[in-house]
Amino acid sequence: MNKYLIITFFSFLLTGKAQELNATVTVNTDQVTNVNMQVFKTLQTSLNEFINKTKWSTQNVEQNEQIECSFFINVSEVNNTTFVATLQVQASRPVYNSIYNTPILNINDKDFVFRYLEFESLNYNPNSFDSNLIATIAFYSYMILAYDADSFEIGGGTPYLDLAQNVVNLAQGSGYKGWAQADGLQNRYFLVNDMLSTTFEPIRQAFFEYHVNGLDVMANDVKKGKESIKEALSTLFKIHKIRPNAYLTRVFFDAKSDEILSVFSGGPSVDLVDLTDNLNRVSPTNSSKWSQIKN
Repeated sequence: MNKYLIITFFSFLLTGKAQELNATVTVNTDQVTNVNMQVFKTLQTSLNEFINKTKWSTQNVEQNEQIECSFFINVSEVNNTTFVATLQVQASRPVYNSIYNTPILNINDKDFVFRYLEFESLNYNPNSFDSNLIATIAFYSYMILAYDADSFEIGGGTPYLDLAQNVVNLAQGSGYKGWAQADGLQNRYFLVNDMLSTTFEPIRQAFFEYHVNGLDVMANDVKKGKESIKEALSTLFKIHKIRPNAYLTRVFFDAKSDEILSVFSGGPSVDLVDLTDNLNRVSPTNSSKWSQIKN
């Protein structure tokens, strides 16, 4: 199927009557003791309802086209109503003409401290910062929508990135870590700021090419799809020369490293000259995977 037909088909699917996200929230409490466990169950239920019932955009989607995603909250400490945790956010989208779902986002946020009082209502107001819990969940909900849209259309995620950046702007004066430039080089501030930067437009372009010209083609022509994925990866190598260790590059490989290994291990042969060397340069933490790549 032509990539423009895929985009049109996806746009048609957005005319249904459902919320955008089909999220599963898990609150893990293995590291905490001497705390009323019921509060965590209430939090988990409330967050599931909050994410899945909130209308995050003006789009409507068919129920079977909702974005599959998960939010894993690992609580390490509780002090009255203050929770210290990490947040793992994952999302995937279907590959054309297959039963395979490809990961589009897999990110671990280690600066997740929030206040929560059991049974308090969770409501999102895009014009104010009401709590770090709501703001962080809203931010990543928009990022999921942005990555999903970018995987179908060049620049398709920009409207959602603008909404995510608005969350960042409102949260910067809250005192919570992860929202400001001074909080480190790999946080919420830089994630959305870099995605909107013209410097990193090639990464978003490569993300689109990887999915629409690569994975979505493989059902009909595996070799052509692999060649397109290889070409998309070459764009990341070029960005690496300009911005080594870029946060967006790390985010890309955190989601895609296992899949890349699978794509280039078996099936029709493609020219892999320089591929593994470049992968080792761009993502050395995945070197054990790249060493297994073979035709």
